[in-house]
Amino acid sequence: MTTPDSIIGAGWDKLVKVLDSGGYVRYDFSTATNLLSVSDSLLKKYGSLERLHEKAESSERLEEMLMEFKGVGPVAVNIFLRELRGIWKKADPAPSPLALRVARRLRLKKADEFESQLVRLELEFCRKRKCDICPMAKICDDRRVQKQGKPVS
Repeated sequence: MTTPDSIIGAGWDKLVKVLDSGGYVRYDFSTATNLLSVSDSLLKKYGSLERLHEKAESSERLEEMLMEFKGVGPVAVNIFLRELRGIWKKADPAPSPLALRVARRLRLKKADEFESQLVRLELEFCRKRKCDICPMAKICDDRRVQKQGKPVS
């Protein structure tokens, strides 16, 4: 389900099943309802996501337009647009604090090119203190990492 039409076509029951299978059991009912509402509003107002992108005069305006939809805030917009960076010309959100934190640890000057990967490192390894199995442990400046790659308490 990658388009508003496909989300609407799936219907509420199928959305709930998909959300449940992805681990969103706690918010599955409300999220399914919100996804249907946003998809319907988007189609009525713009006709398609591509048309919304075309109508935005700038990256900043694109973010504002997306946040006009009920239940869509800065975090959702950042996640959505970072996945479209390189596909949509105006998809250029500021890198998230999560990505910036990992970029600093890895001594990367720019986080935007690798934002999705940096966020995944933060969520899958840094937050869980799994430095010993992190693929970036050898070059990480995190002070919790010792020679053996184990977190310091």
